[in-house]
Amino acid sequence: MVKGSNVGLAALGGNTDSLVVSLGWNSPGGDGDADVSVLLLTADGKVRSNADFYFYNNPTAADGSVELLGQTPTEHGTEDRIRLDLTAVPDGIERLVVAASRHQRGEFGQLEDLRLQLADGGGESLLGFAITDAGRESAFVFGEIYRRNAEWKFRAVGQGYDTGLAGLATDFGIDIDEDDADAEAQAETETETEATGPEPGGSDTPTAPADTPAAVPAGAVVPAQASAPPALPQAPEPAPAPAPVDAAAQPPAPKRLRTARRKVTLPKVQKPSLAENDAWRSARLFPATTLKSDRERELRATSVLLSVMAQVPEFGRRLTAGFGAPAGRMETFTEVTLPHGDTPRRPDGVVRVERAGRLWTALVESKTNGNPLRAEQVQDYMDIAARRGYEVVLTISNDVALEGSPLVPVKIDGRRRHKVALRHLSWAEVAYQAKMLIRHEGVGNPAHAWLLQELLHYLQHENSGCHGFQNMGPAWVPVRKGIDEETLCRGDDRARQVVESWERLIRQVCLQLGGELGVKVLPVQRSRRSEDPGLRRAALADGLCEDGRLQAEIRIDDSVGTVAITADLRVGRLRTSVEIPAPEQGYPLSWVKRLVRQLAEAPADLHVETLTDGPGPGPRGTLERLRPEPGDLLPKDAAQITGFRLSLSKSTGSSRGNAETGFIRSVDAAVERFHGGVLAHLDPRPARRGQPSAARTPTTV
Repeated sequence: MVKGSNVGLAALGGNTDSLVVSLGWNSPGGDGDADVSVLLLTADGKVRSNADFYFYNNPTAADGSVELLGQTPTEHGTEDRIRLDLTAVPDGIERLVVAASRHQRGEFGQLEDLRLQLADGGGESLLGFAITDAGRESAFVFGEIYRRNAEWKFRAVGQGYDTGLAGLATDFGIDIDEDDADAEAQAETETETEATGPEPGGSDTPTAPADTPAAVPAGAVVPAQASAPPALPQAPEPAPAPAPVDAAAQPPAPKRLRTARRKVTLPKVQKPSLAENDAWRSARLFPATTLKSDRERELRATSVLLSVMAQVPEFGRRLTAGFGAPAGRMETFTEVTLPHGDTPRRPDGVVRVERAGRLWTALVESKTNGNPLRAEQVQDYMDIAARRGYEVVLTISNDVALEGSPLVPVKIDGRRRHKVALRHLSWAEVAYQAKMLIRHEGVGNPAHAWLLQELLHYLQHENSGCHGFQNMGPAWVPVRKGIDEETLCRGDDRARQVVESWERLIRQVCLQLGGELGVKVLPVQRSRRSEDPGLRRAALADGLCEDGRLQAEIRIDDSVGTVAITADLRVGRLRTSVEIPAPEQGYPLSWVKRLVRQLAEAPADLHVETLTDGPGPGPRGTLERLRPEPGDLLPKDAAQITGFRLSLSKSTGSSRGNAETGFIRSVDAAVERFHGGVLAHLDPRPARRGQPSAARTPTTV
C-alpha cells in the first residue's frame, strides 16, 4: 500500500476478525529501537479515557481487543507484534491507531526499512506498508483500522511527530503526567546549570521547551514539521479566596498518565528456613528426581507446562497470544487420542481457548533432552488438525526455531480451505516468560506466582530434560576438525549447519540474559529485508571456512552499546567486546580517568583500546596496567579519540562432543561475565558538561 490509501478488510479474504499487526525496522548501528502503542478512539478522534492507550506500561486490554505481544528478532531486523480482536472492540470505538515511538526522542530517520504488515489470525499476510520518508520524527502513526458503514477498513497513514510518545498521546486526548524523555532532559539541564552557571550573556528567565506540541484540532494527525511552540501562559490576576465547597460533591480530577517506564520491584528477601540443616530440601509440587526415562520426562514436562498455563492466565496468554489464540477461558489436556486412518494418534497435549462462543484449538507435541522432533509425526498432526478445524500444531523442544530454516519439514495441502499453522516454542523461551512474570513484571495472584516459581524450578532441574539448546549438531566435530587441518572448503553444507546452530545458541543466550535482567536482549541482524536468510547464512558459512570464526552481536536495553561475540575456532578463544563512543564535551584525560573509575570492579584482564581517527591503532592495555596510569590511553600523536573498545577473552572449552559441550557453556558464561563485570558498571549515557564523573546507578536489575 502507499501512504494515504485504504482498503476494506473483508476484501482481503481470510479471517479478519482477529489480526496481527507487525511493525518492523532495521538499525544500521545495531542499537536502534522503538516502542509500539495502540489508541482506541471514538468518533471525535479522542480516547474515552487514559485506559484506551495501550503501550509498554499498559500492554493488554481487559476485554481482549488489544494485546502487545512484544518484540522479536527476525531475519530482516526487529519486529514488534500486536494482536487485535475486532469482535471485542467496544461499540463506541471507531478507530484503532497503531503507532510507535523512540525512547529519549530518538529520530526514526536513524532507522531503516520502516514497515507495517497486517496478517489474519492464521498468520496469512494480508497487506504491507513501508514508510520511506522518516526524518527527525520521534513518533509515528503507521496506520489505523476504522469502521465505515459497519465494515472495518485499514488506512496507511505514515504521519510523524517530533514530540515523542507524550506529544502523540496528548494529540489524541491522553492526559500526560510526565514524559520520561522530558524528565531526563530537564534533570540534565538542571545539573549542568548548577555546576557551570548560566552561559555568558544569557538570561536566568526560564523559557518554554521548543518541542512542546501545539494545540491541534480533534482527531488531526500532525506531521513533525508542523509542531510549533505555544505562547507562554500569562499569570492570572489575584482573586478572592473561594467560598468553602463540599469536597465530596466535587468530581475527582482525571488521573494523569505516566509515560515514564515503570520501575521493577525486586522480590522480597526469602524468609529464613525452618529446616534443621542444609541437607533438607523443600517439598516440590513438580518433583523431577524420580524420572528414569526420556518418555517419563516428556510426559511430565508436558503435563506440568499445560497445567500451569491453564491455572495462571497471564502465563498461558503470554505463550499462546503470538500463535493467534484469543484472550479467554483456557483448558488443557494430555494424552488425547484422535482418529487417523486405521491407527489413532495421541498427541502429547491439546490446548483449547474459548471466547464468546469461539473456540481456538492447538495440538501439542513436545520433546525433552536432545530428542529431535520427527517429521512424519508432526505431519500426521498437521493433517488431523486440518480435518478437525484446529488452528495450530505447537511443537516444544530444546531446539530453537530460525526463520527460513524449519525444524521439521511438513507439506500443507493447499486445496484445504482450513489452514493450520505450525509453531514452535523452545523450553528456554518457556523459562524466559516465567522469569519475566515472577521476577520483573509480576502477576496478580500470590498463588499464581508460586505456581510459576515451581514450574521454573522444575524446568531448571538437571533431571527435567528441559535445559534449552544444548546440541551443536552432528556437523560440529567435522567442521572443527576441518578448521584445524585447513581442509574445510567454501560451499561445505556442514559449515552452514554450524552457522545455524550458532545462531540458535545466540538467540538462547539472549533469552537467558533477558530473563535474568528483565530487559529486552535481542540478536542484531545486519541484513536487508529483501535478503534471503539462506543466502545470508551461506555467506557466513563461507566466512567460517576462510577464517574459522563465528561472529554475532546482541543488543541489551539500557546498555552502553552493542556486544560483539567472536568465537575463533582456530585457536579456541572466545572474545566479547563493546565499543563506546567518546563523550562530546570535556577533555580526553578526564574521559579516560572517568572510564577507569567506572571499571573499578571490572576484571583485571579486561582489555581497553583507544579508538582514534588516525591511520593506525590507538593505545591499548589491560585494566590492571591502566588503573595506576589512565593517561597511557591517550594517543601520542595528534589523533582525535573517537571511542574506546573493551574486550574480554577466554577459552572456548576443550570438549568436542555434540551434546551439551564445553563450547556452549563457555559462550553462556562469557556473555554473563562480560555483562556483570563490565557493562553493568558503565553509564549508558555519554558524559556531559557539569555531570558528576562517577557512573550513575545502572537501571538494569
